[in-house]
Amino acid sequence: MPQQHRAKLTRGAILAAAAEEFDLIGYEAATLSSVLRRSGITKGAFYFHFTAKEAVAEALARQYLLNLTAMRRRWSGRSLDPLSTLVGLTSEAARRLERDVVLRAGMLLACNRIGAESDGWYEAICELVLKATEAGQLRPGVDPAEAARVLYAALVGAHTVGDEPEGLVDRFEEIWRVVLAGVARDGWHADAELTGQL
Repeated sequence: MPQQHRAKLTRGAILAAAAEEFDLIGYEAATLSSVLRRSGITKGAFYFHFTAKEAVAEALARQYLLNLTAMRRRWSGRSLDPLSTLVGLTSEAARRLERDVVLRAGMLLACNRIGAESDGWYEAICELVLKATEAGQLRPGVDPAEAARVLYAALVGAHTVGDEPEGLVDRFEEIWRVVLAGVARDGWHADAELTGQL
């Protein structure tokens, strides 16, 4: 096996083991020893790739932010209206966070290190809610800034309800049913249900 490929596999194994450990017991409680034990990687191999546990956390947070950016680009490139884009983007994120421990750990680390509103989600929600307002998709009188804040708080809160990631998709769907009933124009909501967007 070529050395570069082996190094990439080793780095991936460290990130996956650290993500599992951080997800299971939290970043603060996880030790370098527990990450090494879980990964089966030697301390020397670890230090070839990372200087400390903090460097692994930064790499996981960075990987999450790159994934979020890629998801946003994909959804922005579709010919959907702003609310459908927002529902689709957050639904994909929920599905991926529910099953991908590396992404889930990266999200939690990004939120804790750079602040929840700086992780990209708040900006994405505000942008799409504003576009939905401009497209006439929101009910008259709905303040887009308030709608974005409430939606953001609800989606962030969905991560903290329950100890397990399972059920995140269901919690996001519940949020969308309630939020859309309050903010979306009746015509949009009915059209979205007919086309299977929810």
